[in-house]
Amino acid sequence: MDQQAAALDDVFQALADPTRRAILSHLGAGPASVGELAAPFDMALTSFMKHLKILERSGWIVTRKSGRVRTCSIVTDRFADVGAWVYGHRALFER
Repeated sequence: MDQQAAALDDVFQALADPTRRAILSHLGAGPASVGELAAPFDMALTSFMKHLKILERSGWIVTRKSGRVRTCSIVTDRFADVGAWVYGHRALFER
């Protein structure tokens, strides 16, 4: 598998989980701290952090730390990657 295909696999894998999709929806309104993002979810912070690591590794988010606060921001380029893949396969899907 080439590097581009592996990256696309990571992008779609990250979207496969409803928690991660909810995180991305929240970040669509702007950057947020880990605490703000974790608040609506009934899970341990360590479990929540695994979701953030998957999103970061797949390129959906970036994080930065300022003092004790880690802030997450969405990377909109990933939407273009998904859109390009879907658009490129649209004719095949519509047959």
